[in-house]
Order: sequence, then structure tokens, then C-alpha cells
Amino acid sequence: MSGLAVARRLVVKVGSSLLVDEARGTVDHAWLSSFAEDAARIRARGQELLIVSSGAIALGRRRLGLGRKRLDLPAKQAAAATGQSLLMHAWEEAFKPHGMIAAQILLSPDDTETRRRWLNARATLERLIALSVTPVINENDTVATDEIRYGDNDRLAARVAQMVGADLLVLLSDIDGLYSADPRKDAQAHHIPLVKDLTPEIDAMAGGVNAEAGVGSGGMATKLAAARIAASAGCATLIALGAQASPLNAVEAGARSTLIEARTTPSAAYKAWIGGSLAPQGAFIVDAGAATALKAGKSLLPAGVRVVEGRFEKGDAVVVRDEQGGEIARGLSRYDAVDAEKIAGARSSDIEALLGYTAGATLIHADDLALSG
Repeated sequence: MSGLAVARRLVVKVGSSLLVDEARGTVDHAWLSSFAEDAARIRARGQELLIVSSGAIALGRRRLGLGRKRLDLPAKQAAAATGQSLLMHAWEEAFKPHGMIAAQILLSPDDTETRRRWLNARATLERLIALSVTPVINENDTVATDEIRYGDNDRLAARVAQMVGADLLVLLSDIDGLYSADPRKDAQAHHIPLVKDLTPEIDAMAGGVNAEAGVGSGGMATKLAAARIAASAGCATLIALGAQASPLNAVEAGARSTLIEARTTPSAAYKAWIGGSLAPQGAFIVDAGAATALKAGKSLLPAGVRVVEGRFEKGDAVVVRDEQGGEIARGLSRYDAVDAEKIAGARSSDIEALLGYTAGATLIHADDLALSG
């Protein structure tokens, strides 16, 4: 029912209220150790795991002696800069007994909203996963402003899930899922174990729930907003109680949670976005061999490109046409127009010699390409 055991790739969001003992302002090592056991079990099953972790500001606040007073933006940035090393050290120490390696990734909105930076960030995350490293991701609060930031790590986690094509987004909360009303105020409120569609009625249920929760910035409304982002990318969302030992194991053992379904798969959603939502900024005219390869699901190699049209940047959408002008596909270019022209018709092994660098052997990878028609 939860989807935890069958997801190929999971993104789990861990909030400040779980990681940090609010009274002392220090890491809750007992909870983190139990979560690391969950993570190790998931990895041992062959599943891929990414973690979005809050906690840097809460930990930095104590180190700087800022107490519990309201912080202005520069103070928040200073606390984040000071606390991030403490946060990563805690994750590293928790993973060490299980032979797991953690990697710090700090993202800002441009990294998930700008296609070129999105491609770069995704490539880094994919390589870390391939190396059996567990990314621990946080917003780059040291440079974030109130005007240019995600606002909460629920949204960041959803954007990460979207970026890496995750099957399941897990939002660990201080409540065991969605209720028909705030259960702290309404004794008649009932738990909602499964949500098939995020309707206005479902959104209304989130009003007020978790409004006074811990040191984090999110509530149930932000979790449903994150679930909507994830669902648009073909990713289901699980909202579960995090304030217990081994919270993921507890869910698998039958603890209450809310699963919000996605109507499509991550791959299908991504291809639909490329094929239908992005305006092409240029074109590749390809030979018959490349056209046949693309229709068979292969990547576009520079050797098959005859002409490069338009002026586009790395990460922009381009259309792929055959030599008769027929549209074959649309995709995201891994090189800008200037460099694409330089390597058009060349072997992939010659890219670095021609450009002085390489962004990979393909002009458009099969994962970033949607067939037309």
C-alpha cells in the first residue's frame, strides 16, 4: 500500500523537527541512527535513495548562540553556513556503521528551474547514485533570499524527485498522514490512507493541519503542494509520521500513512513535458541512419547530424528532423548551438579534441528525447 518496497528510486524529505532536538538545539543522534538503519535496508534491497534534509539553520543557531529569537535574513544565512557542516557530519556518522557514503548537495531555485543548470545538477546526482553514494540535499540557505528560494524543503524535495525521475517521494511529518480535518481540533476527523486525485476537497482538508509544527516551515498544505508537483512528474507521494524510530520500517510494518498516487510514470511524464511543453529553440537535421536509430529508442550522436539550425543554449529544447524535413523527435541538447555545429558529423570519441571538453557522447540522450507522432 505504501509503495516503499517497490519503488525503484525514492526521495525522502527529513525535516528539522525530526533531526534536531528542539530543547537542546543539537542533533537527535538516536533518531538519525534509526533512520540510517532504514536507509541501509532500502539500499540493500537494490533501491536508490536520495535524502532532502533540513536542519542547518537550527543547528547553526545554537552554535552561534542566537537562542530562539526570530532571525533576520543575514542571521539565517550565517546560521545556515555554520550549521551545514554539523548537519553533514551527523549524516556521515550515522551512515558510517552501514558502509554508506553521503554527499552534500546544496541547491538554489535556479538549479531546478533553469534547464541548463537543471541538466548539470541532474548529471551530478545521477553520477553519485551510480557510484552508490547517497546524496543529502538541502537548499543553499547561505545565499537564498526570501524572494528567491523554495520556501520549504517539501517543495525542494518534490523538485528533486521531478529532476531525478523518482517513483516515490516520502515526506516525513509530525503527523501520520492526511486527515479529513485537523485531528488536534476535531475529534471526528478521520485518516485518509489513499488519495487518487488532488481535488479541491482534498486541498481543503489540509487547512490548519500542522500549522504550529516544530522548527520547520512546512505544514500539510505545503505537503499537498509538493505532492502535486511530484504527481505531475509521475511520482507518487507518501506522507508518514517521522517522529518515531525507524519511520520507514514502521510504515512497511503497517503504521498509518497517506499515499497520493500519480497517474503516469516518471518517464512518460518527462517525455510529455519535453514533447509538448517546451518551445524548440533550434533544430538538428539528421541522416537516414540517425533517423532510424532515434525511432528505435537510441540517443542522437553527433555523427548522424548533417545541419544545426538556430541559436540555442545547452539544455534548450530542439526539434530533430530528417533530410526531407519531417519531424522525428524533440529533445534537450547537451551542447549549445556553436559547439553542436563544431561536432556535427564527427565521431563521439573526437568531441573532446574538437571542443576542449566533453559533456558526453551524445547531442541528445535517449532519456531526454521524445519521439514525435
